[in-house]
Amino acid sequence: MQPPGAPVKIAGIARRQGIPQKFLELILASLKQGGFVESRRGADGGYLLARAADGIRVGDVLRFVEGNRADKGLARPGSPFAEMWRDVEHAVGAVLDGLTFAEVARRCADRRSVYVPNWEI
Repeated sequence: MQPPGAPVKIAGIARRQGIPQKFLELILASLKQGGFVESRRGADGGYLLARAADGIRVGDVLRFVEGNRADKGLARPGSPFAEMWRDVEHAVGAVLDGLTFAEVARRCADRRSVYVPNWEI
């Protein structure tokens, strides 16, 4: 949601998302290791996307953070549900891989603009 090249402070993200700052530091360190974010030091420092938001797919980030869910064995091979779970994983993957963070930001902005209160009488 930030303008390109504008770092965001961890404290601000933690406050807005309602999560502990120490937990967020661990998440951002992992995302930095994965090449999704970078950090800037100093008074004007913080974290920012390492690439343009339209170049980062939600599926790539989730697979990095969670690992490949298909490898987690949702159903044992030979189980009557194994093929169904494979189909579910492919469908979910297709949705997440078709969604970039630029699209997520656009949808968020669109949703906010729809619910602007109008106090006119």
